[in-house]
Amino acid sequence: MPKYERPKTPVFDNVEDERLYRKQHLAAAFRVFGRFGFSEGIAGHITARDPEFTDHFWVNPFGLNFADIRVSDLLLVDAEGEVVKGEGTVNRAAFAIHSQVHEARPDIVAAAHAHSIYGKTWSTFHRLLDPLTQDSCAFYEDHALFDDYTGVVEDPKEGKRIAQALGNKKVVILSNHGHLTVGHSVDEAAWWYISFERSSQAQLLAQAAGKPRLIKPETARLTRTQVGTHVAGWFSFQPIYQKTVREEPDLLE
Repeated sequence: MPKYERPKTPVFDNVEDERLYRKQHLAAAFRVFGRFGFSEGIAGHITARDPEFTDHFWVNPFGLNFADIRVSDLLLVDAEGEVVKGEGTVNRAAFAIHSQVHEARPDIVAAAHAHSIYGKTWSTFHRLLDPLTQDSCAFYEDHALFDDYTGVVEDPKEGKRIAQALGNKKVVILSNHGHLTVGHSVDEAAWWYISFERSSQAQLLAQAAGKPRLIKPETARLTRTQVGTHVAGWFSFQPIYQKTVREEPDLLE
């Protein structure tokens, strides 16, 4: 067997370097979402907790296309929803949801939500994904359902209910809305969003073609420990990040 060195997430000596890393990967995640067609008008937001002011998070300006976002465009928002760094306004839904998710989950660095086609299509079934593929096993017994669509989320109380539904899991399906993912890094949250979107697509296609066979529970749990870890989520995003920065270096400005 060839020698295999497990990937390791970066460690920083100071908050300035860590903040820059998070902002660069956040801007890249938006570019990726734009490339993958996850943008839908003004909807969608990804947030990254500030490493120094941990009740603050970085987010996209309301109304700026994902495909155009640069590091310098990102906004730093405080616990009251006020922009303390950057120019622009914040999507009310972004604050209402993400502020509560970040508060409820001090372990996470980032949260991602958009209105991508397969995630929102799957959300209309009001049920969890099945373990149909190796990739979908990353979410086996590690995603939840918020089964109560009440309109656009503008009240932090509704965001708190979403955070409660998420619990300690990596994904929450928002019925008739889409899905939201979290991670210990921006990269992880972004990858789980992408992977859940594709797993939703795979299940929709499989169900349309016939009656798919599920992976056995014990095998699905084992596979989750192989492909569903925090490091696996972070590492899976690295090739996409590298390609995006190479082809769109202006995002780092």
